[in-house]
Amino acid sequence: MFSRAIVRQPGKSLVGGITTSGLGTPDYELALKQHGQYIKALELCGLDVTVMSADEDYPDGLFIEDAALVMPSCAISTRPGAPARRGEVDKVAIELQAFYEQVDAVEAPGTLDAGDIMMVGQHFYIGLSERSNKAGAEQLIEILKVHGYSGSTVAFSEALHLKSSVSYLENNRLVITGELCNKAIFADFDRIEIDADEAYAANCVWINDRVLVASGYPKTSQLITNLGYQVIELDVSEFRKLDGGLSCLSLRF
Repeated sequence: MFSRAIVRQPGKSLVGGITTSGLGTPDYELALKQHGQYIKALELCGLDVTVMSADEDYPDGLFIEDAALVMPSCAISTRPGAPARRGEVDKVAIELQAFYEQVDAVEAPGTLDAGDIMMVGQHFYIGLSERSNKAGAEQLIEILKVHGYSGSTVAFSEALHLKSSVSYLENNRLVITGELCNKAIFADFDRIEIDADEAYAANCVWINDRVLVASGYPKTSQLITNLGYQVIELDVSEFRKLDGGLSCLSLRF
């Protein structure tokens, strides 16, 4: 169960964020509104939400998940694969010091976005992507071992991040789409396979038996509802324009 979350307000500079989506320039005012609704959803799930102020120097800083991995017993600063995002990490690490005695860190030559990390119990699946390399994954696994966790890597090529295509809903259940459906490493899970036309909705977030799902994907929402979860649908259109999803917008612990 989660009790806290940290989010970061969007800055006006988000219009210059990194993107490959081809969906156009995000609307700053609408992004602010959607971010506020996201915070309310976290609070509805029972979380105490810390809101960091926007940093105009880092347009993608609102995607705070990529800057750190947080767990009940430890926190780890990442080293984002996009050089322009590496400066986001320091202020997030300072914020985490209010909750953790120590914040470990991934160092060069490792690169690691936490959007490539999926926690399943005491084990972590680490995506090898354009943003996260083998050196970063190996460093993370060594840090995790110290804290009693384990990790393994998953290679893929079709998505930006691992969690763009797979999300863990607890109870051995995965929401999964695309090439990851055929990965042997996920064969023993109960898999909710998402059609290609709703692939974006595979990035959903389990929080205390509620599941945040992007609005506009009725098949995915219904599949998750049918499993007994309370679904909260959220409009994240402006964040999708920046290749972002629901999980990217918070650190949950």
